[in-house]
Amino acid sequence: MKIQPVILRRRSSADLLVARASLHTPTSVYAPLQSPAPSPSLSEWSAVLTESMYVERIVTSLRQGSLGATRRHLSRLSPKTAVQVLYRCRENSHAGQRFVDLVASDCPGFQHDSESLSAAIHVLVRGRRLSEAQALVLRMVRRSGASRVEIVDALVSTYEGCGSSLMVYDLLIRTYVQARKLREGVEAFQALRRKGVSVPINACNSLLGGLVNIGWTDLAWEVYGEVVRSRIELNVFTLNIMVNAICKEREIEKAKLFAADMEKKGVFADNVTYNTLINAYSREGRLDEAFGLMELMSTKGFMPEVFTYNAVINGLCKKGDNARAKEVMEEMLKRGLTLDSTTHNMLLVECCRRGNVPEAERMFVEMTRLGVRPDLISFSAMIGLFSRNGCLDRAVVYFRNLKESGLVPDNIIYTILINGFCRRGKLSEALKLRDDMLERGCVIDVVTYNTILNGLCKERMLSEADLLFHEMVERGVHPDFCTFTTLIQCYCKDGNMDKAMVLFDAMVRKNLNPDVVTYNILIGGFCKEGNMDEALELWRDMISKDVLPNQVSYGVLINGYCSIRRVPEALRLWDEMTEKGIQPSLVTCNSIIKGYCRSGDPAKAKAFLHQMTSKGFNPDNYTYNTLIHGFVTEDNMNEAFLLVKNMENDGLLPDIITYNSILDGYCKEGQMKEAELVLRRMIESGVNPDKSTYTSLINGHVSKENLKEAFRFHDEMLRRGFIPDDKF
Repeated sequence: MKIQPVILRRRSSADLLVARASLHTPTSVYAPLQSPAPSPSLSEWSAVLTESMYVERIVTSLRQGSLGATRRHLSRLSPKTAVQVLYRCRENSHAGQRFVDLVASDCPGFQHDSESLSAAIHVLVRGRRLSEAQALVLRMVRRSGASRVEIVDALVSTYEGCGSSLMVYDLLIRTYVQARKLREGVEAFQALRRKGVSVPINACNSLLGGLVNIGWTDLAWEVYGEVVRSRIELNVFTLNIMVNAICKEREIEKAKLFAADMEKKGVFADNVTYNTLINAYSREGRLDEAFGLMELMSTKGFMPEVFTYNAVINGLCKKGDNARAKEVMEEMLKRGLTLDSTTHNMLLVECCRRGNVPEAERMFVEMTRLGVRPDLISFSAMIGLFSRNGCLDRAVVYFRNLKESGLVPDNIIYTILINGFCRRGKLSEALKLRDDMLERGCVIDVVTYNTILNGLCKERMLSEADLLFHEMVERGVHPDFCTFTTLIQCYCKDGNMDKAMVLFDAMVRKNLNPDVVTYNILIGGFCKEGNMDEALELWRDMISKDVLPNQVSYGVLINGYCSIRRVPEALRLWDEMTEKGIQPSLVTCNSIIKGYCRSGDPAKAKAFLHQMTSKGFNPDNYTYNTLIHGFVTEDNMNEAFLLVKNMENDGLLPDIITYNSILDGYCKEGQMKEAELVLRRMIESGVNPDKSTYTSLINGHVSKENLKEAFRFHDEMLRRGFIPDDKF
């Protein structure tokens, strides 16, 4: 078979230049020099010429403004071709932009790669179409599998060919910051620096500011160090960002030194710098230094503004120096500055926090008189003040005034008022407010639900609490640690340990790790039921999860053992507790005494009392009453009476429990004269008899068949409003 020779159509010198351009893309000023490529074969030359003709046709139609022709050529467009077209449009920015627009509108199936996207971004930036360029940068950043290095490589490699500007790199870093991809932004910045790109200072500041705002100050200093090393020219924004970072770390002196060092570099502090430092000093309560900086600020030609004064007023209010804060406010007025709601609210909130009702009301009225409209913070402070004081009627008045003034109450204000009603046990009013929130479309968050749940649990309204819990879940509000702990405590108090454990298990499944408080509540609940096996199981579970028992944990378990007369186990825990350096409380000491007395061994309880006092524990009424009752139960009235004297010697006054224990002991022994002497002494001491007192006296006289005296006390009991059980 005869081989036909390949006939090449004669091309112009311009066509050959196009072919050469398509083989060798423009060399980036940032890229290393490449070694010459091997000469292409005949078939490769043919493909190149075909591709170059395709590029030439698109470019020609773009330059001629023939959009129809351009659209017809886009059917077989590839990312590589798109890049070549944009390179050819370097000197004709409008043509390049038209091409980018046509690809976006007429090529729905076209898939950009990193280089074609980069080239389009460069073209849009040249055309000052920054928002559209940023949209493409964001698309590039969010592309699946695209690394920061790949993105930077693509932008750098297409930079020269598109005749771009450094604004592209500014846009890249800003996009990472705005998309809250700070770590990726740092990686992109570092990749640019490795390429030798001089990142614009505004982009550097954007990255530094973003890092400082979220508290990543270590990474911010790392970026700052690279900025300094790369000799990028710093400005006052850089200074202010880094001063703010240092102040956040509460190292104000270091911030001043940093500002002085920047001044040597030709970057001088401005109003923002001084305000940041003054605010930092004020937060730390170093008001003299804050005032000193205000004076220095004035000498430098920067006049303190409202923000400056507000920072100082806030510091004074936190220190409780309201008088000086008011003087600063007067100075502001003399200078012609307009006091805003922030200025007034700082003083108002502090007054409300201290519970100073007259001063708070005066300030609220003064605020209105000066033409400053109270805002949500102003009203919430007043509503909170009266809610805490139990003056709910006045709190409701401010709540109504808030709505009448055109403000919309938020969930914080509703929750403050709901909490006030819950604390007073007015659950129906609290639930009405919850309904009002729903009607107004106000979001009921977990804090509001927890507030109502806590109120229901305090009133032992368990069924209502359970319904509210289910409503909370149905509305998509996720119960938190506080929700579960509140309900668990509620069911433990009610003795419903099965329900408490169901909630505990649900809490664990939701990865809300129970803390020592949760475990203490459950252990206490089982101890109250006398179920020490379950209590110990929880104790072991707590320790296995590295939740360390505290003073309350030991106290609860010791009390549980003592309540069921298992004193040896309680003492073992006592020893373990003290060996670990955990100081027992007086309540725990009293539990041991109770355990001995319930076990019928008040003598050991008394010996333990001496051990207590030798270690610095001062007994209280409960200690003595438990011991006295222990000896009375053992019919040892002499010892019981001696303990009453010891109690008085320790400066403790016998109470109704003390007198009733002694009196009941005498009555059971039939020593009615001694019992009536105790009664007389009791009344002379200002302690009024109660139902138990009269019941003991009546039973004592009945046992001695002295019915006349029994009925006398019976009648006296009725006169005092006590209802006898008449079982004697």
